[in-house]
Amino acid sequence: MAKVNSLILSRAESHVDMVPELARYLIESGGKRLRPMLTVASAQLFGGGTGSAINFAAAVEFMHNATLLHDDVVDESDMRRGKPAARMVWGNKASILVGDFLLGQAFMMMVETGDIAALGVLSSASAVMAEGEVFQLAKTGDLTTTPAEYAEVIRAKTAVLFQAACEVGAMSGGADAAGRQALARYGLELGNAFQLVDDVLDYGGQAGELGKNTGDDLREGKMTLPIILALAEGSEAEKASIAKALGDAEASSEQVAEVVAIMERYGALSRTLEQAHAHARSAQQALNILPSSDMRALLSDVVEFSVLRAY
Repeated sequence: MAKVNSLILSRAESHVDMVPELARYLIESGGKRLRPMLTVASAQLFGGGTGSAINFAAAVEFMHNATLLHDDVVDESDMRRGKPAARMVWGNKASILVGDFLLGQAFMMMVETGDIAALGVLSSASAVMAEGEVFQLAKTGDLTTTPAEYAEVIRAKTAVLFQAACEVGAMSGGADAAGRQALARYGLELGNAFQLVDDVLDYGGQAGELGKNTGDDLREGKMTLPIILALAEGSEAEKASIAKALGDAEASSEQVAEVVAIMERYGALSRTLEQAHAHARSAQQALNILPSSDMRALLSDVVEFSVLRAY
């Protein structure tokens, strides 16, 4: 990971001063480096962990940070990782363009490995992630959004990058087809669990716990599972309260608290966490075909960490 971090910082450099300033502002602002760690761990699980895995890990982190820069513009977010979002410091235009720079660097690092198959995995993930974000945008404020549609949004916008991070790590570590498939499934299920927990924390966590304001998903009109479940169970008056706050950027903390109370009345948050736990179990089960090892145990522990954040 020291090599990965060094590569990340070196590839954020540019002769255009604003590029490294903005990129480093986000990259160095306390992100967990979870996705690149998964790439490195997946490679080491199969005996690798050096060489191309370093490039892929850094590329995955650049892809992730590019989407954060773009998402904050789309969502008009003020906060990211407990700090003012980059768009609040440098503006929307710079955030979009530096995000594009990071994506370009990510693909350059992939190409440098000469591994066309792995490049295909990450390129496909990049396209699917964009589709997921567009689908989420299309469903913004749509009170008829179904749990199945929500599941597709989080699979595409979040879980697919976890899947790709683990799969290319396994590939660079010399995994056979079964090992590669196992790590891909592990990553996908972990990513689903991770996003479900994030969506609960937006309503159940303390302000700043996610590096953004509690209730931001509500104010942005995002149709996450807690909202969908509450709408399905609530009375007409309760549905009206949710609909009034949904997508209202100026919704008060009292309005958010009222929506959370409705969610808790119908167990929407706990039921969402139950789904997170189901995906977490599937992620851990995906590792069962592999021999026991410290690295397999570490990957299993990552799943525990990802769901225990909610408690």
